Amino acid sequence: MKKKPSRLRRFTERNPKLVRSLLFAATFFIAFGGGAAFSSWSLVCRDGRCPPVQILDTYTPRQTSKVYAADGRFVAEVGLERRTLVKISEIPKVVKDAFVLVEDKRFYSHSGIDWMRVPGAIRSFNLRSGGFEEGFSTITMQLARNVFPERISRERRGLAGLVRKVKEVKVARRIEDRYPKDKILELYLNQINLGNGAYGVETASQRYFGKSVKDLNLAEAAMLAALPKAPSRYNPRRFPERAIQRRNTVIEVMRRLDAISDADASLAKAYPLRLGRKDESGEVAPYFVEWIRQQLDEKFGARLYEQGLKVYTTIDLDMQSAAERALENQIRAIESGKYGKFPHATYEQLAARSANGDETSASANSPYLQGAFIAIDPRDGSVRALVGGRQFDDSKFNRATQALRQPGSTFKPIVYAAAIENGRSPATIIDDAPITLPQVGDSWTPQNYDGKFEGPITLRRALYQSRNLPAIRMGMELGEPAVISMAKRFGISTTIPPYPSIHIGSADVFPVEMVASYTTFANLGVRTAANAIRRVENQKGEVLWEPEPQRSQVLNAPQAWLMVNMMKDVVLRGSAAGSVGARFQVPSGGKTGTTNDGADVWFIGYTADLVAGVWMGFDRPQKIKANAQGGILAAPAYTSFMTEIYRRKPSPPDWPRPEGITVREIDKTTGQLANPYCPADVVTAEYFIAGTEPLEECTVHSPFNMGTPFDTTGRPGTANPKSTVPIPPGKAARDTTNPFKIP
Repeated sequence: MKKKPSRLRRFTERNPKLVRSLLFAATFFIAFGGGAAFSSWSLVCRDGRCPPVQILDTYTPRQTSKVYAADGRFVAEVGLERRTLVKISEIPKVVKDAFVLVEDKRFYSHSGIDWMRVPGAIRSFNLRSGGFEEGFSTITMQLARNVFPERISRERRGLAGLVRKVKEVKVARRIEDRYPKDKILELYLNQINLGNGAYGVETASQRYFGKSVKDLNLAEAAMLAALPKAPSRYNPRRFPERAIQRRNTVIEVMRRLDAISDADASLAKAYPLRLGRKDESGEVAPYFVEWIRQQLDEKFGARLYEQGLKVYTTIDLDMQSAAERALENQIRAIESGKYGKFPHATYEQLAARSANGDETSASANSPYLQGAFIAIDPRDGSVRALVGGRQFDDSKFNRATQALRQPGSTFKPIVYAAAIENGRSPATIIDDAPITLPQVGDSWTPQNYDGKFEGPITLRRALYQSRNLPAIRMGMELGEPAVISMAKRFGISTTIPPYPSIHIGSADVFPVEMVASYTTFANLGVRTAANAIRRVENQKGEVLWEPEPQRSQVLNAPQAWLMVNMMKDVVLRGSAAGSVGARFQVPSGGKTGTTNDGADVWFIGYTADLVAGVWMGFDRPQKIKANAQGGILAAPAYTSFMTEIYRRKPSPPDWPRPEGITVREIDKTTGQLANPYCPADVVTAEYFIAGTEPLEECTVHSPFNMGTPFDTTGRPGTANPKSTVPIPPGKAARDTTNPFKIP
């Protein structure tokens, strides 16, 4: 029986012209494709468009500069690509196997191109997007792309993507012809991006696990090998569950390819994810590190990112940890309602919304309560701790060094320092009474925080009770130019407009400058500018930069000592007595600060060897809560920090009283010398710079005015027990509505 012709043959016999046309077209396209491929292969690297691979003979990847703390401990790396080089002989086999088997399992058998993966990549080519849905890059091709990014683009789609892939293939073949496999693998393992700012296996090992790559176990090696696929997606610090799943996939690949035993694979999959502590992995003090990076970039430029400098800083890692703890714990206490109802969303609530995909919490400014903390050694200006915000990954804006905020009453000591320098004394009487000042198109009627007025009071009392009206009156008496000049001497670099409101802290300042200004008091008159860098060395140990501490005389010792003595009263019986003086017993002074709208709260305090300041507020200024006060909200963070620090270090001595300071008994209601008839509760010892003591005795109290004396608040007091003069018949007590009126 004759065999029936096939369907294809019948079609060919019936349509000879169509078949010939199809064959011709196919031949044309095959020839065209082959010619295009040959031309692309031949011409893609013409005129130096492909990099010369011999560069790899002397190629050294850019290394980061290392940052060290004051005691020599490692802090962080600074660079565009954080990388520490390691030789292939120092990388354990388990790490090499993990990367090779997952990224390019035929690495040791191909010559730069894994032809067995090419058909799958071609089948996955997407005509619509013009790209490969399934890659076929080998380790050598990845190396070519990573080492020569300026010659081989990152484009993945369209014609540019095809050209990029051809370049990769051609450069990879040249690399394979010139270098042994171990050299290629060494370059690759030192070059690859492993997320979290880490390039190369040594840096990634340190940042994730806090130890060298040579000390990694199987599970940790697999974790690193899991990252190249998508470094940010599988970051174990941000997505631990997702990272563990990917790690276990790598372990399973290694098991199936007989690189590890079934037992080892099971143990590795069960191994918990144990990440290194921040102080081990180079993630401590991120705001501080970024601050010094900006300074170093200005000084050294590209050398900072390419030459692996060694940067020795002033930071104390123990103080830094204490500052971070103190600030975060206090802000969480505020958010929890410990100090009264907190009317805003908390950080935890906003983080939960973000995790659930709620984009309404996103903002150009951080939407939750923020803070800053700075600690400085006043003797040389060394910054011992600096916190610029709550979450660096969430917001890199440094509130300690970049934010412009109103200092509120923390500015008042500068006003009173100008007063002391201009001949006033702690006993100078200034009026705490209402005042209305004209402004352009309006008028300004400032208030005290409590809405009350005490009448004439001493400068000392005005400071420790943080009364606004006396500060404004004293500033206006001195003149705005005098106060502005004093602020500049204290190290405030921002513009201060000549308006009366500046005397109560309305002009914006940088927190780090405001805190550093208090070194003037801690040093009895000498200001030291905040500095963070001790020295910078190159890899040979040669010193490239060693900045000198910047000191300037602002007040003389007697003037500064009087200010310190008055500021001690702030923490002993003033606006910070409950939150600082009652809990922190080391000799210290300080000042609270609260802006009128409750958007900023501050406390800056100091001992003879440490100045520390706290600021809290929202990035977009708004009232923190009802009745927000620096002494209540900010000061506890300072106290917590200082208490922890001085448990570990000896307390400094009190400031010695310098020569030129005298003591007199005064009547604090008048500021005059006390006489035998002044009531006991208005008589106090006061300090003066020689020559500024009052010369006249009290003119209010006399044998004829000794009924029921009143203290400065108008409350009944007790007659001076030293006096033996009776009250004359018919003389009444002073008028309670006006204690300075003689009946």
